[in-house]
Amino acid sequence: MPQPPSAQVTAAEISRIAGVTRATVSNWRRRHDNFPAPSGGTESSPLYDLEAVRSWLGSRGHTSAANPTEELRTTLRLRAQNNSGSGGSTTDLLSLVLAATRRKPEELKALLDLPDGDLADRAARAATDLADAVPGARPVHFTAADAPVLRALFLCVRDEGGQAALSALAERELEDSAASGTYQTPAPLADLAARLIPGTPTSVLDPACGSGALLAATARRKSSELYGQDTLPVQAQRSAVGLMITAPEAEVTVRTGDSLRVDAFPDLTVDAVLCNPPYGDRDWGHDELAYDPRWAYGVPARAESELAWVQHALAHLRPGGHAVLILPPATAGRASGRRVRRELVRSGALRAVVGLPAGAAPPLHVALQIWVLQRPEPGGAERKSVLFVDTATGSDRGSMSTSVSASVSGTRPKGGSRPAPLDWAGVENLAVTAWEAFVRDPDGFTDEPGRARAVPVVDLLDDMADLAPARHVRVTRSDIAPEELAADLDAARADLLRSTRSLARAARDSDCTAAGASAAEWRTATASDLARGGALAVLRTSPDTVPGGAGGAHGSEAARAVLTAADIERGTGPTGDAAELRDSAAPLIAEGDVLVRAVAGGEGPMARVAGEGDTGALLGPHVHLLRPDPTRLDAWCLAGFLGSEDNIAGASTGSTVLQVSPGRLRVPLLPLAVQRQYGEAFRRVHELRAEARRAVLLAEETARLLAAGLTGGQLLPSAESGEGVQGGNSHP
Repeated sequence: MPQPPSAQVTAAEISRIAGVTRATVSNWRRRHDNFPAPSGGTESSPLYDLEAVRSWLGSRGHTSAANPTEELRTTLRLRAQNNSGSGGSTTDLLSLVLAATRRKPEELKALLDLPDGDLADRAARAATDLADAVPGARPVHFTAADAPVLRALFLCVRDEGGQAALSALAERELEDSAASGTYQTPAPLADLAARLIPGTPTSVLDPACGSGALLAATARRKSSELYGQDTLPVQAQRSAVGLMITAPEAEVTVRTGDSLRVDAFPDLTVDAVLCNPPYGDRDWGHDELAYDPRWAYGVPARAESELAWVQHALAHLRPGGHAVLILPPATAGRASGRRVRRELVRSGALRAVVGLPAGAAPPLHVALQIWVLQRPEPGGAERKSVLFVDTATGSDRGSMSTSVSASVSGTRPKGGSRPAPLDWAGVENLAVTAWEAFVRDPDGFTDEPGRARAVPVVDLLDDMADLAPARHVRVTRSDIAPEELAADLDAARADLLRSTRSLARAARDSDCTAAGASAAEWRTATASDLARGGALAVLRTSPDTVPGGAGGAHGSEAARAVLTAADIERGTGPTGDAAELRDSAAPLIAEGDVLVRAVAGGEGPMARVAGEGDTGALLGPHVHLLRPDPTRLDAWCLAGFLGSEDNIAGASTGSTVLQVSPGRLRVPLLPLAVQRQYGEAFRRVHELRAEARRAVLLAEETARLLAAGLTGGQLLPSAESGEGVQGGNSHP
């Protein structure tokens, strides 16, 4: 019987199989002549024969370190390579996940022990029996060639649960499709959205359900009728299976299709609608839906697809029912949507807008908002105000006067310090507490300047109808007591004085001596030469970006921060968005790595050494990572010479955009002891830059506080500034 072609794996998959880093795999390739030669792929992205790799690893005592989910991901890709069974699609396996979760661990073990042909027959029958529960699913047929992926799936379900297997299948299908922007709503955000629905709604709809995270959150709160629709068949199927696993007692109905153009539930009204709709979609059906009866609050402009989703949600609510939508901040202020926003406010349909911190959900660099709406009831009470909550600053705000200007603590560069992780407990507590108080007594709600305010409807009906929470909850001059602002000014001034002293010390410590009559000269080698000799490894992330890339391979690492070229230039910690990485196996940064911007130019440094705050971050696009062997190269010395103007110029190509070729960068060949002397000098140069940036920020903060206090009346010029001012009754 002919054997199927041997499977091939990438270097990233080898690293996961062996439980080592990709740099280790690169070292194996260079240092061991008997490491399997590439059997396919390209020179930059080689593929290796899986069995040859496993044999080589076994000869060195390396057993597979991949967890069941990673094993499933690998076997799915290998199945697609071999084009076996259904041709590599994973949709035939989704209903099998549901069947597997309904079996006991000992039953799954018995299935794993079956011969390949028997296993395929049993799996096909189990999946077909449940096909009707999965939208768009068809009876499936498995062959003995599918046995590896079937075993990997059953093992994953048994050891890590059905949701882990379901995610791996859906991610694989999405990778192979042209779909983009398929962000998964994080569980904490889904739970917050569900908590903003008063009471326990029986029936809930998500018209853009994606992976089903929002419906699952309501199911955890005992909602029993769950309806969903999604444009992508794999997402609808994933949502249906996931909900039946999460809430086996609930009635689950999920359909495939475009909810705005072809509503699968045209006559359905529910207690609640939760939705995280697509953003910025100009092809949502504006022309063909111009006279749609759902537009009770005004026809949305072509650029306002989000306001179409808002009205779609309201149309599916029973009178008095609530909708919670997660929307981009532009929806609150774009001029093209002002008429619809005004009508939503005037009618009382909009009840609250909650501003979230950046990083709450993909896209992580955008501070999203939650809109809470309620379908007006005929003859119901007049709704006189709208609640605005700003959790972006309110959840960890100290003194109210700090909102007069941006807090310097949030922007100070710490030489690579990472932004603090999102305080979900604080965000949820602030949003839910304010909303529940507002629901109990809208007219008696007590404002919290800088955190939450109930704004009268009449104040929102101006020309722009701007609904940005930060605008309405910000601390105004009248909210700040003079002594409070003066105390903040004293603290800022003290920080500035300490910073200037640190800057002076850094300037003194950066002292160097003249080399003599002529400049010192060294023998040099290129980074490529050093890499071939094993002194360092050169890594890089794919320069292209596409939404949703990194989450598929790194899994839980989709929430990691990403270090970008801009972070190196500004001297900040990692601020990038993992959801925008194309490279599904972007390298993880380790302390001591040397990071070099891939494009020359700008005002800041071209290179730096990764510090403790960078450790574990993903390497962003347009950044080269050079990982030195510390027994042969000093990291700070390497960074200093690599980032020099002459070195960067010599290694750059292009006319308008200068691309840096890391392999062409040159490094002096110096004894390690001498390297460390240079390294210490370069480290002091780095500290000088960092202290200078910090001093500038603190000076700006002090100046802002002074200006705000003087113009707001909380501060008066001192006697040394002139003759002094006595209150508001002084005369020239």
